[in-house]
Amino acid sequence: MPSGTPASPLFHVVLHQPEIPNNTGNIGRTCVATGCSLHLVHPLGFDTSEKACRRAGLDYWPRLEVHHHESFEHFTRGRKDARLWYFTTKARRSVFDAPFARGDYLIFGQETAGLPDSVLQRAGDRAIGFPMLPGERSLNLATVVCSAIYEGVRQLIADGSVQVREDGRLALLNIP
Repeated sequence: MPSGTPASPLFHVVLHQPEIPNNTGNIGRTCVATGCSLHLVHPLGFDTSEKACRRAGLDYWPRLEVHHHESFEHFTRGRKDARLWYFTTKARRSVFDAPFARGDYLIFGQETAGLPDSVLQRAGDRAIGFPMLPGERSLNLATVVCSAIYEGVRQLIADGSVQVREDGRLALLNIP
């Protein structure tokens, strides 16, 4: 585990069948910078082999805790008690009303289609979204993931479980 990496992820970011490699690359970088893990639910619209990551200049990718899952059903196995938050433009509940906790799973859909109905049916009151003006379709996936992580960080700073050090960096407690 790289120096400064928490013993357990701050949050688990889950991308359901991402299509655009640059978005996933940006999201991976945000995960590394914030101590989050990344879960990729297949099929992917791109290659994540070591060679492909090296060619794309993703020098931080080896420091990323990344997990691959063959399907959403495969991902959910063994996570019965996990706190899953489903991000969707169809949500009536705002991300700002969701009480995030360390270790929560933040689930995001494809860039072109979002989360499928088969996944959203599981969401219940855990379907959340970012408020937008009427008539606007959606936000960029990497932007939404970054915003969601930092809303969670903001909440954890407010409750004292995360601190901002004097040098402006995050101080995460090493909670197993």
